[in-house]
Amino acid sequence: MKYFRVLPLLAVALAAALPGCATIPTTTGAGTDAATAIIPELAPDQQVSIRWESYNLASAGIFGDTTRGLVAEFERLHPNIHVDAVPPQGSANEIAQSVQRQVIAGNPPDVGQLTFADLRYTASDLGAQPLDTLVGRDEVQKLLTDGPHPYAPRAAVLGDVDGTTYGIPYVFSTPMLFINADLFRKAGLDPADPPQTWDEVAAAAAAIAKVPGTSGGAYLGCLDAASGGDWCLTGIVRSAGGRLLSEDGKKISWADPASVAAFDGMRRIAQAGPNALPNLSGSDAQDAFLRGNLGMLLTSAALQNAILQSAAGKWQAAAAPMPGFGSTPAVPTNSGSALFVLTRDPAKQRAAWELIKFLTSAESETTITSNIGYVPLRASLIDDPAYLQSFADEHPGFVRPNVAQLDRLEPWVSYPGPNYQQIRTLLSKATEEIVFRGADPQTTLSAAQTSAQALMPK
Repeated sequence: MKYFRVLPLLAVALAAALPGCATIPTTTGAGTDAATAIIPELAPDQQVSIRWESYNLASAGIFGDTTRGLVAEFERLHPNIHVDAVPPQGSANEIAQSVQRQVIAGNPPDVGQLTFADLRYTASDLGAQPLDTLVGRDEVQKLLTDGPHPYAPRAAVLGDVDGTTYGIPYVFSTPMLFINADLFRKAGLDPADPPQTWDEVAAAAAAIAKVPGTSGGAYLGCLDAASGGDWCLTGIVRSAGGRLLSEDGKKISWADPASVAAFDGMRRIAQAGPNALPNLSGSDAQDAFLRGNLGMLLTSAALQNAILQSAAGKWQAAAAPMPGFGSTPAVPTNSGSALFVLTRDPAKQRAAWELIKFLTSAESETTITSNIGYVPLRASLIDDPAYLQSFADEHPGFVRPNVAQLDRLEPWVSYPGPNYQQIRTLLSKATEEIVFRGADPQTTLSAAQTSAQALMPK
C-alpha cells in the first residue's frame, strides 16, 4: 500500500479510527461487568502475562521500534510481568473494530490503545474498565497530577467520560502548520511571518501554487478521512465558534451558523486559486510535502521528526501554530489515543495498570517525544535538562509551539452510540463536497446533519 510505503509511521500515528461504513454493534452494554472494587497488588514473585494491542506496532520504523523498546524496558523493570505487544488485527485503520471482534469472540486484549474518537464507545461497549474504581481515584490522580511533571490540565481529562476516567491519555499531538520555507521565499512570502489566519493561509497557498513544480499551496490533514481527519476538523470548527456536537453530547450541530462558517473558510482556501488546496489523498499530500513540493501542511506533530529528516540538506522546514479565524485565537484539538484496561482478570488488571504507569511516565514520554515527535503530555518536561529541554532547544520552532497549544486544547469529538463511525463518514463526505467540489456549505451540512442525528442514540 502506498500509504504505508511512503510514510508508514504517520499512517499509523494518525490512524484515528477509520470512519468506515459499518455500524459497530453494541456488545456488553454500558457499565455492565465493570470493576466494583480496587484490585489487589501483585505478589513479588507472581508471574503474569498480558496482551497489549497498540496501533503504533502496525508499521515498521520508529513508531514500532520505539514501542517495542518501551516494552522491553518495562519487562526489564518488571521481570514478573510479560507483555505480548501486538498490532490491531486486520487493517491498521480498524483499531476499534479489531477490539470489537475480539470482544465478541470472548478474548479481548488486556490493554488497548484506542483513539479518542472511540472513547465513548470504548467505555460503553468495548468493556473498558473504570480506572477510578479499578485502582482508586487517588491512584489515578497521582499518576496524572503528582510529581514535578504533572499532565497538562487539559490533557489529563481527555480519557474521562462523564467524570469517570476510563483511559489514560498516551500519545497525541495538536495541529501544527508545517511550512516549506524555500517555497515561501520563491512565492515572495516571508516564512518568518507565517499565516496566522485561514484567510492568510488562502492567500499564501494561492501564491505558492504558482511556483513552478509545486504540487500545491496547502493541504489540511483535517480533510483526510482515511486517517481520521476529524480530529483537527473539530479544532477548525471550534476556532470559528461552532461545535460538531452539542456540549451535552446529544445534538449534532454541523449546520449551526458558526460551524458553517468554518467549512466555508476551508472552501475559500480551495477557491483562492488553481491548486491552492489540491484534491489529494492524505498520504499523497504528506508525500508531496516531504519531497519539498507542497507549501504548507496542517497535521499532527507526529510527522515532525519525519519532516525534519526528509528536509535535512534539501529544503528548509518550519512550523507555526494552528491558524484561526480573524483575531480570535485558534482552538487546537488533540489527535491520538489513550490506554484502556479491558481484561476482567484482577491479576492482569494490576499488571496492565503497571504497564500504563510506565508508558505514561516522564521517562517514557521523553523517549516517545524525542524519537517520534508527539507532544509531551507532561508539558514541563521541555524545561527540565534531565528530560526534554535539550530536544526542545534543538527544535525551538517545532516543540514549544506544540506544547503551548495544550493551554487552549479542546477534545476531539467522540460521538456516542454504536453508529459513531457512520456519523464520522457522513461528515467527511460533506466536507469533501464542500471543499473540493464547491458545494454550498449550509445546504450540504444541513442534509448531513439530519442523517447523522438519526444515527444518534435516542
